[in-house]
Amino acid sequence: MTDNLNRIRVLIADDHAVVREGLRQLLETQSDITVVGEACNGVEALEQARKLKPDVVLLDIAMPRMSGLEAVRLICEAVPETRVVVLSMYEKEAYAHQVLQAGAYGYVLKGEPSTDMLEAIRSARSGRYFFSKKMHIEVIQSYLKGRSKEPGTQGFESLTDREKQVFFLLIEGNTSPQVGKVLCLSTKTVEKHRASICKKLGISSPVEMMKYAIRWGIVDPDFWRS
Repeated sequence: MTDNLNRIRVLIADDHAVVREGLRQLLETQSDITVVGEACNGVEALEQARKLKPDVVLLDIAMPRMSGLEAVRLICEAVPETRVVVLSMYEKEAYAHQVLQAGAYGYVLKGEPSTDMLEAIRSARSGRYFFSKKMHIEVIQSYLKGRSKEPGTQGFESLTDREKQVFFLLIEGNTSPQVGKVLCLSTKTVEKHRASICKKLGISSPVEMMKYAIRWGIVDPDFWRS
């Protein structure tokens, strides 16, 4: 029996109560894992991660209020010692690339054996990456070794980490006050970041930000609509 102090502390984030309950029941059968909390949307997942500081967040990528992808980014920044494992129904390598870029350690496809998810949690805790067998490992490895940047993304790379967070929240349709609430910033500070983003990218609105992101492959349009 694993000592309680050495168990992997997991936060479950999914917008369906029945799924959360099923995941909790599965995880609690494992002697080395304990569930410390649950969240039903992206904002709550971030709040709970900040509060509980779990070892691993098991996160559904399709989340209300804040996309799972943006939740990954913010959780990794707010609680660097916490590792994120994403649950997804999408097999496209582009989705896995975005999750990696956001800071996740695992990408598990829904419908795969539960052993995949358990292995992903244990791997993440140990600082190792894990991806469902259906994902093309060569593509993942090439990403981890570093991708060459397209010329058009150089402007985006010039943004600070905070500006990138504001950028993604704005293109999701959030207002400046809403962005400020999520990032714990004043509306005035968000507006300053927004102005800096627009100046660096040569654009003037969140709509143009979205077009820019899609044009240069910063986000996958199908993924963002999910």
